[in-house]
Amino acid sequence: MNLKDYIRSIPDYPKKGILFRDITTLIKDENAFAETINQIVERSKKFNFTKIAAIESRGFVFASAVSYILKKPFIMLRKKNKLPADVHSVDFELEYGTATIEVHKDSIDHNDTVLIIDDLIATGGTAEAAAKLIEISKGKVAAYIFVINLFDLGGCDKLVKKNYKIENLIEFPGH
Repeated sequence: MNLKDYIRSIPDYPKKGILFRDITTLIKDENAFAETINQIVERSKKFNFTKIAAIESRGFVFASAVSYILKKPFIMLRKKNKLPADVHSVDFELEYGTATIEVHKDSIDHNDTVLIIDDLIATGGTAEAAAKLIEISKGKVAAYIFVINLFDLGGCDKLVKKNYKIENLIEFPGH
């Protein structure tokens, strides 16, 4: 099954000049979604990890299913002010401004090695912030698995230069 066939491309969304890669067409097809989860599970076997983390919100769709199958704890990396207990926070740059992601302080400790799962990597700012959250929590990043890599936007290259391991299922140009 070619998972690329299940990704809808929408021009000029969310703003003019952007070609948006829409995963809703992949997850609404039960066979494509199952294949995606199976591929993530299979690729995850390359890495030793104790927990799975995902970046809000589309990463939750994939990571929660993988967490269930592998029987590993699932950690949510959320937007600012969405978690009720004490948090670690990291600010990062977006193409159109800044954002903050957070994790509960009691989610990750020095014994944890964390697999980060997300739907897509573009410039890598959010993914890099996720690693910083895990590291300030005293955990280690085992690897990243992305469903989609927008290869010409440089996010994976940025992470590889920082010695992070990366897997992705599908690649598209970013524009």
